[in-house]
Amino acid sequence: MSVVVRPFAPGDEAAFRDINLEWIERYFAVEPKDREVLDNPHKYILDPGGAILLAVEGVHVLGVVSLIVIGNSAVELAKMGVKPEAQGKGAGKMLVAAAIAGARAMGMSRVYIETNSKLGPALKLYRDAGFQPLKTTVPSPYARADVQLQLWL
Repeated sequence: MSVVVRPFAPGDEAAFRDINLEWIERYFAVEPKDREVLDNPHKYILDPGGAILLAVEGVHVLGVVSLIVIGNSAVELAKMGVKPEAQGKGAGKMLVAAAIAGARAMGMSRVYIETNSKLGPALKLYRDAGFQPLKTTVPSPYARADVQLQLWL
């Protein structure tokens, strides 16, 4: 069975939350802003015009990513995670590509990412997709965000 990326559907809330909590808890501490977004994806991501995508193999959700509208024709690629047992299947690369395509389809001109320097595989995915460091960093609500990247579409 092959991995495909599909849009968020009702009932995907738990998978979106749990996959993200797993990686955040493994490497960092869950912050209040994480809880807000993960507990209310409709309010913080979907209702304002953003999107959530899932990498699935059959009925099994392997990974997730979101596009959060941040204004000025820009979205933030955020809350991306792949289950540890699914890493190496190409799901992360597929999610990044689908998120970039989704941002283009939304009419966006820029995709922004906040991440952390210790997440080597994620950084490689983003750099391979063409993301570049911001010349001037911007304030982040997340203590763990020590890398800021962007991709002009």
